[in-house]
Amino acid sequence: MKKVVLSMVLLSSLILTGCFKDDDTPIIIEEITIINEGNGNGGNEDSTVDVTGAILTNTTWTNDNIYILNQKVVVDNGATLTIQAGTIIKGTPGTGSLASALIIARGAKINAVGTPNAPIIFTSSSDNIEIGQTAGTNLDENDRGLWGGLLVLGNAPCSFSGDISEAQIEGIPADDTFGLYGGTDAADNSGVIQYISIRHGGALIGEGNEINGLTLGGVGTGTIIENIEVVANVDDGIEFFGGTVNVSNLLVWAQGDDAIDIDQAYSGTIDNAVVVLGDFSDHALEIDGPEGTTDGSFTLQNVTLIGNTTTDKGEYADFRSNAQGTTSNIYAYGFKDDSDIELDNDGVATNYNDGFLSFSNWEIVLPAGVTVVEDLFVNKAQTVTVSGFGSEGTAVTQGTQTVGASTTGLSWTYSNDAGNLGF
Repeated sequence: MKKVVLSMVLLSSLILTGCFKDDDTPIIIEEITIINEGNGNGGNEDSTVDVTGAILTNTTWTNDNIYILNQKVVVDNGATLTIQAGTIIKGTPGTGSLASALIIARGAKINAVGTPNAPIIFTSSSDNIEIGQTAGTNLDENDRGLWGGLLVLGNAPCSFSGDISEAQIEGIPADDTFGLYGGTDAADNSGVIQYISIRHGGALIGEGNEINGLTLGGVGTGTIIENIEVVANVDDGIEFFGGTVNVSNLLVWAQGDDAIDIDQAYSGTIDNAVVVLGDFSDHALEIDGPEGTTDGSFTLQNVTLIGNTTTDKGEYADFRSNAQGTTSNIYAYGFKDDSDIELDNDGVATNYNDGFLSFSNWEIVLPAGVTVVEDLFVNKAQTVTVSGFGSEGTAVTQGTQTVGASTTGLSWTYSNDAGNLGF
């Protein structure tokens, strides 16, 4: 096998200080190594581009290369990273400060526009997927935590404890200041993300602290996010930390923790989403509310939740910590008889009574052993009683539902093919 190594060092004399955490070696700004490995038979050569450090100027990643994320790669304030349709990005293994991730910092943008036939794929460096392919053959939905994930951070409002104006995003060490998010610009624009598949992520950075598949921190309405798939992430599939961004056409399969997680007064709309629990999944939905005095109300609509009877957990939804918002047109099936939809505490139960948290048009295929749909709706508040919780649900048989996600637009996903979902 022929191997040619060409090193292209851009701004190699610059060392990034004040942003990145000090590790064993300094981080060089935009040091890129291109390794061409031929097949030894005179055929076309595939290119692998190793990327480390910060991207400080407008940069394009092309679909005739595979890009390898070595530790954290940060698109810095003022720069735009454009990723062509069909491009494959692979993250290297590592934990703690060595975990790989692509981070779009506040003030930066990502322009990642895939297509149904040529999605942009984020996966592990151990995935044998090659240029021009949409799936490899050596990993499946149970291969998790092999790299980090994609984080997009913005300047939109969030509700933080103590009413601070900004905070450090989950999954990034506290002294890495490129992990800050939050602000006052509800219309903040972090770019465009369309037809993206994120697979096999969730590397551990600390005890009980993993990176989500897609993390959205303080992302504003100027950002376009639609047609997103997350597969086999250790922690959450997609987590919204405050912000106002509207998203549509989501699919999360076989996450380890929660599929869709809302925190810190996220105030956008999530429209048309499918969750498919795997053998190790926890909640399909975990919804928290504001942490400070700033309120915010989410909208979650047209969602299909597909359960799993193998996982030890596998709940429908957990509403916690002063959650505020609306859920409507939710269809669920395939869950265990002990799975439930919970109001977890007095605050969220009070919000339900006062109309700040509302439910409508839930249609559920009852698990074996459950005879009344209201039994799936559980109030766990200590002192606050609720009236009518569960009346929003209707028992249906599979195939007769009138609500839930439209799945035809998700037929492009790896989950649809590998999971035999039939979309």
